[in-house]
Parts: sequence; C-alpha cells; structure tokens
Amino acid sequence: MHDLHEADKILRLVLEKANDNKLLKVTKIVIELGTMIEHGQDIDPDNLAFNLKLLTKNTPAREAEVVVKKVQGDSWKLVEIEGD
Repeated sequence: MHDLHEADKILRLVLEKANDNKLLKVTKIVIELGTMIEHGQDIDPDNLAFNLKLLTKNTPAREAEVVVKKVQGDSWKLVEIEGD
C-alpha cells in the first residue's frame, strides 16, 4: 500500500509537468528511487513501477514506459518525462 501512495504523488507530478509542457501524451517516465522506508517497509522499485502503471489508466500517461532506477539517498526524484 505504501508504494501506491508514493506512486500517486509521482503521477500527480508527472501530469503537472506534462500539462506545463503541453504534452498530450506521456510516453516515458524515469524515476530515481533511494532507500525509502514507508510504514516500516522499504519501497520496492518493481512495486512502485507496477502501482504507477495501475494509476496511469485513463490519464495521458496510460501507455508510458515506467523506468525506476535505484540510487543512493532516501527519497525519489522525477528525472524525466517524454511525450508528444
């Protein structure tokens, strides 16, 4: 469940950036993920990507490739979005 909460935050940011850049469709989302403990559990990159894909349905990012790169640190960062 904690991965879903973070995925929701990320998707909100992705859609905001897409709107700012006048993108009608998001084709790629790249996230860097450090070691994050949420509700006593580490956020898993695969689970985060899975939950993000679930949340993108019915949004301009519904077909986006989601890339989560594990990095040092204790937070996540939206590195890049691509689209048309």
